[in-house]
Amino acid sequence: MSGIKKLAGQTIWYGASSIAARFINLLLTPFLTYSLANTADYGKMGLIYAAIPILNVIFTYGFETAYFRFSAKEEYKKTIYSTSVLSIFFSTIIFTSILWIYQDTFARIVSLQDFPQIVQLSIFIIALDALNRIPFASLREQERPRKFAFINILSVLINVFFTWFFIGYCPNHLQQNPGSWISAIYSPGTNPIVYVLVANLIQSVATLLLLSGEISNVRFRFDVRLWKKMMVYSMPLIIVGMGGMINETFDRLMLAWWLPGSSVFKEQQVGIYNACYKLSILITLFIQAFRFGAEPFFFKQAEGQNPQKVYARVMKFFVIIITVMFLLVSLYIPIWKNFIGPKYWGGLSVVPILLLANMFLGIYYNLSIWYKLSHKTMSGAWITLMGAAITFAVNYFFIPHYSYTACAWATFTCYGAMMVVSYLWGQKEYRIPYAWKKLLAYMVIAVIIYFIHYGITNLWSGFAVSFITASILLLLYVLFVSKIEAKEFAKLPVVGKYFNR
Repeated sequence: MSGIKKLAGQTIWYGASSIAARFINLLLTPFLTYSLANTADYGKMGLIYAAIPILNVIFTYGFETAYFRFSAKEEYKKTIYSTSVLSIFFSTIIFTSILWIYQDTFARIVSLQDFPQIVQLSIFIIALDALNRIPFASLREQERPRKFAFINILSVLINVFFTWFFIGYCPNHLQQNPGSWISAIYSPGTNPIVYVLVANLIQSVATLLLLSGEISNVRFRFDVRLWKKMMVYSMPLIIVGMGGMINETFDRLMLAWWLPGSSVFKEQQVGIYNACYKLSILITLFIQAFRFGAEPFFFKQAEGQNPQKVYARVMKFFVIIITVMFLLVSLYIPIWKNFIGPKYWGGLSVVPILLLANMFLGIYYNLSIWYKLSHKTMSGAWITLMGAAITFAVNYFFIPHYSYTACAWATFTCYGAMMVVSYLWGQKEYRIPYAWKKLLAYMVIAVIIYFIHYGITNLWSGFAVSFITASILLLLYVLFVSKIEAKEFAKLPVVGKYFNR
């Protein structure tokens, strides 16, 4: 259990910082959805932020995972960091130049031809985020979660402050003081999403400055032999990353492409879907936090004895936590919905679907260790391409008829298929003794509990009935799992003493 205890400790640090950072950032959702005049503006933001992660994958081309994989080998310790940073630095210059030259094409792809400032700002954000990636990864590889947490949270606070400053403070201040100095940096006629991106750009610059200590450690040592090995390893991960981002964010762009109606109507629908998607953020927060701690941990465990047993136990705890989080969000939607403006509540029906989809995605990330450890990253690429094909197909055929509901079901189908295929394929290539029957039972029970709650609240409406029923059902599930897994929980620090009585 020592390995799992270490992972738990690191995940708490990475998780606390990531969850805190993302939750602080999540506070921008109610602020923006209540502050912006219409849902179309929020839709514009959804479109550009659907494209940015996809381009981030191209700009970093899987080198973060390759860095973790090869940094575990003693022979590369002295050169891997500088080789990785220099590679990203020079490629970022090339990619940024290309993107800038073809920014009109980029604008057409994201359906923002009339907003060149939004496109240009996003290019700078993508470039700076790429430069930050390896220095951030080095903090994880060196197991320095405290500094990681500090930079992560502070950079998000900077973003939140400047978003509030531009969207909340400047308009009101100018209205009361027309000749104020604010007029030198803020124009009321500019689309507010431009200032959202300006705040993001300030965050990216601040992050780079906060990572200056790690950046200063770069030496002009470029190991060509190592670089070639890293490229061979990481190239399939570009496909994995691209497919993953297509599955995760591209549905906003597809909604703008294939939904009938005017451009304003499309942006409104994207805005509603984008806001409701944010309500599945709790599961996504935990998945991200877990990945920060798990990826380097899994690679290091591979050098030990019987790592498969450790991976199986990690999966069990992961599924238990994520099913509880599914219930925490899905059963309490009458509370969570207040995080977005009432103009967006019409899309709340997609939230449980997206929660389940993200649950599948988290399990898939756990399962994906088999192809990363066995150097069969192309297998991961094929699985992700399959998921992307499902995403495209479902959205193409059903968006014209069902709008953003089709996007939610496409995400659900995509991640579910990727999870199943990865499990079946992985068990043939790198067998891990997952307790899959028990884990499947936990997921099914969680879904059944959601439908029980849904049925009861349809018969007896009212916030009190919904809240009390949700709390009772959640407590029963936690008690049930605690009883079934009492022996496992007894081995864990902190909570173990309660199960050993």
